[in-house]
Amino acid sequence: MKLRVHQQRALAALEAAWVEGRRRAWVVLPPGAGKTLVGLEIAREAITDGAKVVVLSPNTAIQGQWLRQAATLGLSTSASRDLDAPLTSLTYQSVAVFGDPDDEAETGESHLARLHDNGRALVSALRTAGPLLLVLDECHHLLEVWGELLGEILQLLPDARVLGLTATPPEALTKEESALVGTLFGEIVFATSIPAVVREGDLAPFADLVWLTSPTPSEREWLRGSAERFEELLTALTSADLGTVPFLTWLDGRFVSRSDGAPTWGEIVKASPELATAALRAHHRGLLALPDGATLTEAHRRAPSAEDWVALIGDWVRGHLSSSEAAADQEALAAIRQALPAVGYSLTRRGIRAGRSPVDRVLARSEAKTTATSAIVDHERLAHGDSLRLLVVTDHERASATLPVDLRGVIAEQAGSARAVLATLCTAHDDVLLVTGATVAGPAATLAALVAHIAETDPGLADGLRVEPGEAYATLVGRWGSRQWVGHVTRFFEAGGCRVLVGTRGLLGEGWDARSVTGIVDLTAATTTTAVVQLRGRSLRTDPARPDKVAVNWTVVCVEEEHPRGDNDWKRLVRKHTGFFGADEDGSVVDGVGHIDESFSPYAAPPESDFDEINARMVARSEDRTAIRERWRVGEPYADVAGRTVRVRLHRAGALRVPAGVVLAPRPPGFRLVESRVPEWRLPAKGWLAAAVLLSIVLVVAIDAGSGAGGVLGGAAGGLWAMWAAYAYRDGTRMASQLRRRPTVGAVGAAVADGLKETGQTSLGADGLEIAVDSDGSYRLHLAGVPEEESALFAASLEEALSPIAAPRYLVSRPVVGDLTALKRLRLGVVGHHTAGGEAWHAVPTALGRRAADAKAFRAAWEHWVGGAALLYTGSPEGVGILAAQRGADPFDVTAVIRRHWS
Repeated sequence: MKLRVHQQRALAALEAAWVEGRRRAWVVLPPGAGKTLVGLEIAREAITDGAKVVVLSPNTAIQGQWLRQAATLGLSTSASRDLDAPLTSLTYQSVAVFGDPDDEAETGESHLARLHDNGRALVSALRTAGPLLLVLDECHHLLEVWGELLGEILQLLPDARVLGLTATPPEALTKEESALVGTLFGEIVFATSIPAVVREGDLAPFADLVWLTSPTPSEREWLRGSAERFEELLTALTSADLGTVPFLTWLDGRFVSRSDGAPTWGEIVKASPELATAALRAHHRGLLALPDGATLTEAHRRAPSAEDWVALIGDWVRGHLSSSEAAADQEALAAIRQALPAVGYSLTRRGIRAGRSPVDRVLARSEAKTTATSAIVDHERLAHGDSLRLLVVTDHERASATLPVDLRGVIAEQAGSARAVLATLCTAHDDVLLVTGATVAGPAATLAALVAHIAETDPGLADGLRVEPGEAYATLVGRWGSRQWVGHVTRFFEAGGCRVLVGTRGLLGEGWDARSVTGIVDLTAATTTTAVVQLRGRSLRTDPARPDKVAVNWTVVCVEEEHPRGDNDWKRLVRKHTGFFGADEDGSVVDGVGHIDESFSPYAAPPESDFDEINARMVARSEDRTAIRERWRVGEPYADVAGRTVRVRLHRAGALRVPAGVVLAPRPPGFRLVESRVPEWRLPAKGWLAAAVLLSIVLVVAIDAGSGAGGVLGGAAGGLWAMWAAYAYRDGTRMASQLRRRPTVGAVGAAVADGLKETGQTSLGADGLEIAVDSDGSYRLHLAGVPEEESALFAASLEEALSPIAAPRYLVSRPVVGDLTALKRLRLGVVGHHTAGGEAWHAVPTALGRRAADAKAFRAAWEHWVGGAALLYTGSPEGVGILAAQRGADPFDVTAVIRRHWS
């Protein structure tokens, strides 16, 4: 079997690790990248060397994959705990069999001591197996009990080699998980990303899209009613009548006019970053002055969310209200206690606590999302025709919990379930099936075709099945279970017997494979890394029958912008895409919701007025499969590294424009900008003198020869006049050009990059700066060829340099002139010094303003790239005045946001 590039690299890295004497290794490969084959190749070598191989997997589906693929390689396998074959495939549960699963381990008690006899027998078999290779597949499942138990087992197997395989990137693990994985496997031996495998052509190019919808009228009416009490509280909070220390007064004393000994802004940010963010958003709304030392970024330039309000109110409650016995403060507590449940919080003796919000349930299970799913199916059918193989994935087959009393009549009992989606789709489509761990259902004719399909390979099973009619759809019943029907339904689906498969993530997620899947409609509420990685992986596998396969993955999101928690579904979308790369419309591979649409922000949902336009844009993008493939540039070189990009959007023409002398090199679908360093045409001082002398000679020759000595003297005077005029003209025009000039994208970025390099904070300066222009005219700048942390520092510093002035330690200036009339009217022969009509001040980034020496290094870089500069310490008397006058000023008139990119 031919190995893919990344499989070869993984095997080479593992071989090197074994040669170095390592006995534990960890490999990260995305779903569909073939990590099972990597494990089997290592297993085959181990078996050849006389070792036994034991593979542990999280479920029986993956356990079976190992057995089947091992058989294709000619390996003898078994699923017995006796370890009687060269390769044994088991589940983690087969090891973690405890005597009484309900009994928790006592303090100091080992997990081994609690094992059931079957578990102990397996551990004994592992100890006596001789040379052993233990393969732990999907090792991200090693949480607490399983991981701690395996840690104890590995202490009994000091000579065993251990190989961990996972699709979950290490940066997505929690601190506890990282520590456990480090104990079990040590450092990563090899890792590759989804974009790298797509670029190699071993995963299908894909586009992540979103369908935005509003709640139904009945849902919206309930949501807006539930928000009224909270809105009343917010109105009361901004008055001076609530509490002995009103809310806004508390915020000012806490964050702005802090008393001596109170935590500094930096200490607040470090101790309570969410609270600090909430305070800056309150500033953005105009409720609070800007705290000294604070800097506004994209995350802060928006109104406070419900979580922000709760954080600020909670700080007020803890810091003042709860310890006060004053009647006014008790009245404030009562108002807060009454209003918080509307947004899913409650006030307890220990403070404000989050709870299960009915608002979240309405948004997650909105019937509008089912309607949107039907529209997506229609669009995908038009795009694919008979080749459509679409998965619609929900959390549950049917809603198990009874609706709260206040939600009855607002949403249907089964809203959001797989059965509800199936019922809706069956009204317009007859090629739909539902498959879960308990049910196979769909239109009666499609189920009959499924039975005929089963009869081709298992007539005995088919004879025992019958189609049972129902009101909205039929159900296939008989003597069979999910272990049988999942395989049959999957093959029926891949053969085109049905084109839309509805199911749950528990069944159609980890361990389920169908190469022909053309896309997914994600209706789940799960945002864990494992759930997201595994669900996305279902559509990314290449299809040998369709080499040009492109996958389109939809997420349906319901937003109610009039409710303080109406963006919960949007926040779920953000969490699902954080840490995951995709190609945007300009062909950049970026992390987060930015790759879905360039206008999307992780901090706020788009306005409802834009939903139709956005959905139309998504549909148009989904239909152009060729463009999706081209954006991924399959087969082109890549570095498989991540960095940070600053995207600069101009508010008006000419603001921070592209520098003159920049060459545009087309690289569809966007452009790459490369600074050509074309110098301005200018003569040195001696050149201007030579030009004047030459002009004098020409004037002398032009004098009539008969004019005599007077003519010669006149010509000499004319030459001196020309020389004088040339100097004056040069001085005036260069000054006018410099004063007219606005700093360019490249100039500001280069100044920041050189400043960071000069101060030893990055390994490259302006020589590593790359600039690209997008189709909408915005610019992207990033520092290439440096570690991601250096790239992130550059991006954060550039964002600060471009943002409105907040409270920097240093300011740097550049000369500007408001009226160039005097220079435009410059007359030859008039000389003197020409000065700017004023100065524009810009913030020195925090990383370059901590020390005076660093600020001076930045000033030098700024002067080189942008123009003449003065450096001013804002703690000086002059600096205090200028900062007070300039605070909030936006000298660049642009918006800068930071996005994580891959290259």
